[in-house]
Amino acid sequence: MGLNDWLAILGAIGGSSTITWAISFWVNRKTNARKEDASVDSMENENERKQVDWLEKRMSERDMKIDSLYVELRQEQSAHLEEIHKRHEVELKLKEAEMKRCDVRGCSNRVPPSDY
Repeated sequence: MGLNDWLAILGAIGGSSTITWAISFWVNRKTNARKEDASVDSMENENERKQVDWLEKRMSERDMKIDSLYVELRQEQSAHLEEIHKRHEVELKLKEAEMKRCDVRGCSNRVPPSDY
């Protein structure tokens, strides 16, 4: 089969548009491959950008949750410390009352002696 036979077959199948398409495909195959690679790279970059945005959003939500938990923890700790201080004050008043207690009432010979 010669060149004329191939051209006749191509001409019968699609005419001159097939020949021009085949020539442009052959000439631009490297350019088309680069375009496809660039397209794939841009899609990968876009996917990674979306994933990074999603992860940043998720991290900010977790940070907000952690901050609210810390606020709640600090409130509970301050309430607990306040309760401890109240109990200590009551214990001190009880100890002071025990020291001021008089076993003998209504006399100047107070037991235990004190200047209260």
